[in-house]
Amino acid sequence: MIGNIEGVNGVINNTTARIFAEGTRQNETSKESNLRRFTGGEVDSPSRNLARYIDLMADRYIPNLDTMVIYRLDRFRRGGHHRPFNDLGYPGIRIMETNENYNRQHQDLRTENGIEYGDTIDGVDFEYAAKLTSLNAVSLASMAWAPPPPSKVQIAGAVLPHTTLSWAAINKQQNPQFLGYKIYWRYTDSPQWQFSRFVGDVTEFTLENVVIDNYFFGVASVSKDRTESPVVFPGAAGDFGE
Repeated sequence: MIGNIEGVNGVINNTTARIFAEGTRQNETSKESNLRRFTGGEVDSPSRNLARYIDLMADRYIPNLDTMVIYRLDRFRRGGHHRPFNDLGYPGIRIMETNENYNRQHQDLRTENGIEYGDTIDGVDFEYAAKLTSLNAVSLASMAWAPPPPSKVQIAGAVLPHTTLSWAAINKQQNPQFLGYKIYWRYTDSPQWQFSRFVGDVTEFTLENVVIDNYFFGVASVSKDRTESPVVFPGAAGDFGE
């Protein structure tokens, strides 16, 4: 699913890819769902913030590749190999080609009405496959170099002029590369994080005169070489787990 550049729609494109990312967790409880209704988080699941992270990796490291985050578990009414991870509450995503060729997918090798069916080696664009493989590799490497994502991220600020975020401290003995934390925020209709502030090695920080109602917020961990973890949205809706 990462080597085809010729879509059944006639489009030939080796410069784009899709990142499928589900919204709310499959194992979200009714209590968590009710709280999310009042706090937000349906577009800030761990999967979607992982997808945002990978989108940034593509912009930063992979030339001539534009990724689009798809707010859906997988293709319309379809599933994939990452779904079992999502079913257990893990932040699974899917990276794949933008234009699929259904004449090649899951087809027996045959020719009917002048159409060749089946997934054969001549339908693979190896340069494109290398791009998407590189995106997988650089994303995994970046997360491996970064400290673990923050845990137990919480937020407060209702009917106040300021917004306060807090989180659990990272074990520095287990993560000697750790430097500090970075707070991100964005307008609620923005697909990517827009504003950020490095706040150092603390477990609570108040953004003065940043009103909680107008933005979504998150926190990332930062290493000494400034490699960052994915952003974690406050509360159960965004928790990556420990």
